[in-house]
Amino acid sequence: MSGQINISSIEYIKQSELARIMKDTTQIPGKDYLVVDVRDDDYEGGNIPNSINKPSHKINDHITALVFKHSQVPRIIFTCALSQVRGPKCARIYKENTTNKDQKVQVLQGGFSEWQREYKDDPQLVENYDAEHWEYEDY
Repeated sequence: MSGQINISSIEYIKQSELARIMKDTTQIPGKDYLVVDVRDDDYEGGNIPNSINKPSHKINDHITALVFKHSQVPRIIFTCALSQVRGPKCARIYKENTTNKDQKVQVLQGGFSEWQREYKDDPQLVENYDAEHWEYEDY
């Protein structure tokens, strides 16, 4: 373990930057970058293609395996609904447990709530979209 990381030191990635990466055919999900969605019960309603869901309330149970399996991926991007609490917390926990100091650990600015507002009509950027879910959500 690499020790305590201050949550304010977590880097954010703009939505437009992640969209650019995802549309770049030279960038392979799971090899060049990985999106980790830490939403819990609110995971329904859509997700980022090729992302993995690791609910935040179970992150401590999964962190060792997550770090082991993905430590060679150059960029790990965490997201949740708003990327204000769960995403940054899980990114911090990941960063504290990885020994790969060159790995970029980021949080998606605005979370999936903002992501789906911007990209819901683009199947390259959102899958399993359910408009009814977002119609009544208070995000």
